[in-house]
Amino acid sequence: MTPMQAVRHAYGVAWARRWLFGGVYLVMRLAVYAVIAPVLALLVNLAVSLSNQSALTDQDIAAYIFTPGGMVVTIGIASLLLVAEVLIFAALAALLRFETGDRLATARAALGVILSRLRPLLVFAGVFLLRVLLIALPFLAVGGAAALWLLGDYDINYYLSTHPPEFLAAVGIGAVLLLALAVVLLLRLSSWALALHLVLFADTPPVAAFAASAARMRGKRTGLKIEIVLWLLVRTVLMVLPGLVAGVVLNLVPLSPGNGLRVALALALIVAGLWALAATMISGLALAALAALFDRHFAERPAPLPDAARSPGGLRRRGGVVLVALGVLVALAFWTGDKLLERVTAEDDVVVIAHRGAAGLRPENTMASVEQAIADGADWVEIDVQETVDGRVVVMHDSDFMKLSGIDLKIWDATMDDLAGIDIGSWFDPAYADQRVPLLRDVLAAARGRANVLIELKYYGHDVDLENRVIGIVEELGMQDRIATMSLKYPAVQKMLTLRPGWRTGVLAATAVGDLAGLQGDFIAVNTGAASVHLARMVEAAGKDLYVWTVNDPLQMSQMISMGADGLITDQPALARQVLEARAGLNSAERLALWLSQQLGLDMNVKAPRDDQP
Repeated sequence: MTPMQAVRHAYGVAWARRWLFGGVYLVMRLAVYAVIAPVLALLVNLAVSLSNQSALTDQDIAAYIFTPGGMVVTIGIASLLLVAEVLIFAALAALLRFETGDRLATARAALGVILSRLRPLLVFAGVFLLRVLLIALPFLAVGGAAALWLLGDYDINYYLSTHPPEFLAAVGIGAVLLLALAVVLLLRLSSWALALHLVLFADTPPVAAFAASAARMRGKRTGLKIEIVLWLLVRTVLMVLPGLVAGVVLNLVPLSPGNGLRVALALALIVAGLWALAATMISGLALAALAALFDRHFAERPAPLPDAARSPGGLRRRGGVVLVALGVLVALAFWTGDKLLERVTAEDDVVVIAHRGAAGLRPENTMASVEQAIADGADWVEIDVQETVDGRVVVMHDSDFMKLSGIDLKIWDATMDDLAGIDIGSWFDPAYADQRVPLLRDVLAAARGRANVLIELKYYGHDVDLENRVIGIVEELGMQDRIATMSLKYPAVQKMLTLRPGWRTGVLAATAVGDLAGLQGDFIAVNTGAASVHLARMVEAAGKDLYVWTVNDPLQMSQMISMGADGLITDQPALARQVLEARAGLNSAERLALWLSQQLGLDMNVKAPRDDQP
């Protein structure tokens, strides 16, 4: 049998027993994660308890991961996720070892084998993880060193937006390292292919199973390596197809922020169910096909069904099981529906926050973008501030001018005379060649009486007295009640609260673990990936507001509003206003459909920002 024939046969086996494999796959995945979720929560709480804060923001996490305790927690989480995959794969492999006359009995027998060998399986997962980590560690170390060497001179946003030769070199090195790691792992995995089978069906000790598998696979590894590559290619194609079909169907409908939002509702509900079903079935069947590939190399013949699995019950018991299962599914459906509807608010009380001004229509953090944001009806104009070498507070996001102007000058080394000669608008459009780095004072003066200003304090390790200088400018202009401050650096937030406890101040968290709502401040700002109904409720219960960034897609805006966000940080403030107006005419069911459509990845092709930084 050629490798292609073997792969085709494996997928054929999986397809022939699709309902059995699909059902067991779904049940096992739900069961495993139901057990793992509390453990993950305990590990997260452990990480937070080792700090002096109620939550860890992204900068804290970056530092914490590289501490001894952080590495232990990270490895623990990775181990738990691997355990889930091992148990699910073991269940599918066990299904192949029994006769197929009775689906329910076969499933019971397979799960019985898993439970009886649970301890060795867990040990096997741990040993497998350690082996993979030992293989990957040198590649990760070289990749990290290359990134520090090639990407350490300038602000990361410069590399991400302009893709200079150093960035391309780093990406190339990373790609080569990943490819080399994949080849090495493929070589090792082809020799370990029967290790799980030996632990599960031959009572081989987990540690010895790897060597025993390598001995059995001697002379067969080349063929299996080709089969694994072909299996992966087929799986990739199968997983991509449903998404492509759904995307084509949805993109055939012209969408716009007004009535066009309603057009997506019916399609979203239909495609949501079909897409989720297809993705689940394909994942389960592909994993079953991989188990079939490995099983073909396992010499022992399939075992007969245990008598206990055949026995009692007959149709009546089986019918009872089915009824109970249906009852559980119905209860789950009602519970899920209730939870989904809880995401949908009856009224929208949301502020529009213009990210770096109207950065989708004008060059970011310029007076042009500030004026556009005010004209578009933004409630707040968000800007970033830093200090120059001559002690002025200016509006600037990056640490240098490489992204905006191609000039290698750090903001903390620049004088106002330097800034007067740097064009920060032409990158967006030559029409804005006159735009220069504005002073905080200029932005506040322009916004006075027209909009509030949200000031993000940016820190790159060279600040001198940023907080007090900002305070002095704001108080000089008498705008204490029309501004708010925030920062990624939590100690800076605490310092502002100490210096001016009456000012509105918040925490900006690109990523976080723990109780964000417990952090000091008046609001929490998170990216869309971290936003959730649970977080919104926790923040609300703590008497704070939840802001979400950077939201430029109309459907995602609607999702964030339904989720409970109090503010949308967006490059498109006028678009956000249109979405709020459109939502005012929708009922709860229509709003729910909008939320589901965004879960499918449906977007409206809004111009993407140059970077997705706060």
